[in-house]
Amino acid sequence: MTTATRTPAPPRPEAAVAGPTLARLTAVELRKLADTRAGRWLLITIGLIAAVIVVVQLFVVEAPDQTFTAFFTPSLLPVGLLLPVLGILSITGEWSQRTALTTFALVPRRERVIVAKLAAVVLAALASVLVSLAVAAVGTLAAGATGGAGAWTFDWQLLPHAAVFQVVNVLMGAAFGLLLNTPLAIVTYLLLPTVWSLLAAMISALREPARWLDTSYTMEPLLGAEMTGGQWGRLGVSLAVWVLLPMVAGLVRTLRREVS
Repeated sequence: MTTATRTPAPPRPEAAVAGPTLARLTAVELRKLADTRAGRWLLITIGLIAAVIVVVQLFVVEAPDQTFTAFFTPSLLPVGLLLPVLGILSITGEWSQRTALTTFALVPRRERVIVAKLAAVVLAALASVLVSLAVAAVGTLAAGATGGAGAWTFDWQLLPHAAVFQVVNVLMGAAFGLLLNTPLAIVTYLLLPTVWSLLAAMISALREPARWLDTSYTMEPLLGAEMTGGQWGRLGVSLAVWVLLPMVAGLVRTLRREVS
């Protein structure tokens, strides 16, 4: 009597494990912004500076000029000076904290991590605009209570300009952060635009190109309520040089760099 041999059943294919969504990665990167001591204190400093500017305005600005706009606009510039540092730290933190190996092992597609980091700092920049609005509202109430004008006059075209201003600042910092070295990125970000501005001021032949390439000049109209087509064009050219080019070069370097 023969015994029938059974053919072993083929192994079941393992279900593919879905990677984290971009929204999940962005939420993780937002949490990372405050995980380190430097990042936490930088966020606190940004909020404190916006509040201090409003307090100073209460004592410096004449009572009739103490309006919501007068409190809101001056808070944008000092905050915009710190946001690039936040952008730099968000990118270089993986390498300075030696977590890049773990991060890229969990998410092998490095470009998704970079996109999540950029999305996180953009959200932080937009949140800084909300902070400026909040402290400006407090300043307006305080001005009205202390004999100032306390007027709520505000040109709402200024709001999208303020958002663009802060988003551009933080993305410029993130672009330089793709150098993947915190001190080098901060020094380069601070040095190169400053040197360019000085050269344009000293050399007459560079003054016309500076109107298109100097971000301190092209971004200044964003602090006002109206911008012409020419001003938007000059802003676009300067951002292509100072944001797009270093970001593309840095992204290529990040994708190719050996992680150890």
